[in-house]
Formats: sequence, structure tokens, C-alpha cells
Amino acid sequence: MIKNAFANGKALIPFVTAGDPNLATTEVLLAEMDKNGADIILIGIPFSDPIAEGTAIQEADLRALAAGVTTDKIFDMLERVHTSLGCELAFMTYMNPIFVYGVEKFMQKCAACGVSAVVVPDTPFEEKAELQPACDKYGVSLISMIAPTSNERIQMIAKEAQGFVFCIPSLGAAGVKTEPTIDIGEMVGMVKAVRDIPVAIGFGAPDKEEAAAAAAKSDGVIIGSHVVEIIAQHGKNCVAPVAAYVKEMKQTLNES
Repeated sequence: MIKNAFANGKALIPFVTAGDPNLATTEVLLAEMDKNGADIILIGIPFSDPIAEGTAIQEADLRALAAGVTTDKIFDMLERVHTSLGCELAFMTYMNPIFVYGVEKFMQKCAACGVSAVVVPDTPFEEKAELQPACDKYGVSLISMIAPTSNERIQMIAKEAQGFVFCIPSLGAAGVKTEPTIDIGEMVGMVKAVRDIPVAIGFGAPDKEEAAAAAAKSDGVIIGSHVVEIIAQHGKNCVAPVAAYVKEMKQTLNES
């Protein structure tokens, strides 16, 4: 279960785009990120119109699609490797790829391939009924997101949230480094006032001080784009630098 990732201290949740630069590299990256301290790995399914993403992740999507990655190929890769991983796996994708694949078929494949949660940024809380029944049927947590604009909706979202709450403290595209526009502790407090569910803070590319400060006020940190940027810089030789970065960030959270 995805919430188990928060059982042993502050959770580190790095993001990687599946198939960038190719699926063989992604497969090795998953193992190395797991080995070096990732508690949940957030796996992006490449999409041609990633409206909620910043430039780094948009470009990663395009590279992966150009390399021929498909949702089925991602599932096949995860089917091979998931039993060897100790961390939890979650997908971050859009409603369109799920609907094209088939909602029930998609969630069934998630369960079979060790994906215990999905984050769908373009599906607001009010429309989650499109996915919730299939998620519940196959034991896949549908992760809720809150942002500074959520306001009074935070309590409503928290009441029905599953797994953990994905908190975005800044306005703007995902994975873009911006200053928080609301106090992180205040957002986390609003969730915890409703129920005791883990809250993870989403950043683009936090430095160690920012990650430690966020972890001190929450249950974990989501790193949205920095891993993607390392992969873009090093290509097929990205595994060692990504592993080193994940290890460093996990040590930072452990010390926070």
C-alpha cells in the first residue's frame, strides 16, 4: 500500500519519465533509485500534451515518445521488475491516456504490475468518480492534489483522500522551481485537521535546505523535475548521477 512508504520517517518521492532516454535505462533507474533511498517512485507516462508540466518534463515526454515508448511497453517493463523493488510505485499521467487505454483495464494492469497509486493532475476532485470505482476495485489509490487555490476545498479533499495528499505550495506548472505562495505548514495543518493522512510536498528542483524545511513540516518531499534534468544532461549515462542525487536527498530528509 502506498501509505506504507511513510512508515519509516520522511518519504522521498522522485519523479522519472518512463522511456527517457529509453525504457531499458528507466528499468535500471528504478532499481538504483530504490536502492539509494526512494520510498515512492513517481513514474510519468509520456503524453503528447502535458499541460500541467514545465519545460523539462515536456521535453522528456517528447524524447520518450520519439523513442517509441507506449503504455503497454511501460506495463511490460514494470511487470518484469516490480517484484525486485522495495519501494512503492505510482503513476503520474493524464485522463486521456487512461481513457484511451480503458479505465478498468488500466487499473487492473496497475495492480498486476505493482503500481499502487495514480496521480492525475487534470482530473479535479469533483470528477474523480470517472476513475474511483476502478481504482477501488483493483486496490489502486487515487491520489488527491491540493494547491494554494484550493482554499476551503482542502478540507473536502482531505476527507476523501487516499494514500497521501500531494501538496503543491506554488502556482504554476509542475516541476518548475518557484517560491511557495502559501505557508506549507498551514496547508499541511488544514489537511491534518480533517484526518491523519500523510502529506507530501511537491517541488520542481529543491535544494537540500528547501527539502529539509519542507520535510520538517510534512511527511515527505516530491522532486518533480531535477531527476529529469539530470537524465536530459547525461542521457544513457544518467544512472550513476541520478542514484547519487537520490542518495543525497534521502540523507537530507533523514537528517531533517
